[in-house]
This record gives sequence, C-alpha cells and structure tokens, in this order.
Amino acid sequence: MFEYELHQIRSAELRRQAANERLAREAVRGARAARREQARRAAEGEVHTEGPRRHLFARVS
Repeated sequence: MFEYELHQIRSAELRRQAANERLAREAVRGARAARREQARRAAEGEVHTEGPRRHLFARVS
C-alpha cells in the first residue's frame, strides 16, 4: 500500500510540474506574440516624410 501512495504522490508531482512548464511556455509564447504585434504596429505607423519630396516622373521642359 505504501508503494501505491508513493506512486500517487509522484504522479501528482509530475502533473503539477508539467502544468507549470506548459504555463511557462504559454507565457513566453504570449510575450513573443505581443512583441511581434508591437513591432508590426510600429512598422505600419512609420511614415518617412522627412526631407525633400521627390517626383515620380521627370518634368517636361
């Protein structure tokens, strides 16, 4: 009976450890996704209007 209880304790411990590792991976994945989204939004918002404006076509004289 004692061995069965030890097995149950070890099994519960392994389940808790696996749940903690899943939670940690999920947190890392969420942080990574948030950084990617922030970079994407920053890239969308960039407008380079500084400096002289160049014309697409040469002027006809």
